[in-house]
Amino acid sequence: MKSDLFTTENMAQPATVPGMTLQNAKSIKYAVNGEMHARQGSMIAFRGNLQFERKGQGIGGMLKRAVTGEGLALMAVRGQGEAWFAHEASNCFIVDIEQGDALTINGRNVLCFDATLSYEIKTVKGAGMTGGGIFNSLFTGYGKIAVICEGTPIVIPVSHQQPVYVDTDAVVGWSAQLHTSLHRSQSVGSMIRGGSGEAVQLKLEGDGFVIVRPSELTPQKATQN
Repeated sequence: MKSDLFTTENMAQPATVPGMTLQNAKSIKYAVNGEMHARQGSMIAFRGNLQFERKGQGIGGMLKRAVTGEGLALMAVRGQGEAWFAHEASNCFIVDIEQGDALTINGRNVLCFDATLSYEIKTVKGAGMTGGGIFNSLFTGYGKIAVICEGTPIVIPVSHQQPVYVDTDAVVGWSAQLHTSLHRSQSVGSMIRGGSGEAVQLKLEGDGFVIVRPSELTPQKATQN
């Protein structure tokens, strides 16, 4: 049988290194030898001897059910084999977190991560009850995390001299050492007249970076989550 479908770039090859690698721009391949964690429902294929188990809150810090503003829940994947993960054909990126690093990621942008990473749900300071980020996921320790994003993300440096203001529906994540607060960019008069639709942003100050996606969360996506 012949087809462009069967080109080398589309064919899954046996893993040559343990852990996660990019299968392609839209999916992650993970060579499991022990345990890893992933977003529930994100496994699209596997081979080998693997077990998938949903974890409830309170059963081990890293394995607790991670309930965020989007209702993200985690599963543990154990055994030996290979598994592929994806979510709605979103773009996938691998972040290598080193000891001493701390990364805050919106729950809706987490795909899978190494079991060596510690994981905690945090309330975003200063965000109040705004959408897109009352709860975020704080990752510390060492290991890799796969982040998903609709479209190609933008990474914006943040400095003490130049804080950055981001739409709470567009933010993907940021350096955990940054200070967050709520910023209102509209006057009361403008809000009374109907406003611009961009009344409140998340302000990030300090030294680090923020990741944003090139779109806001649509009402349909918010409802589905």
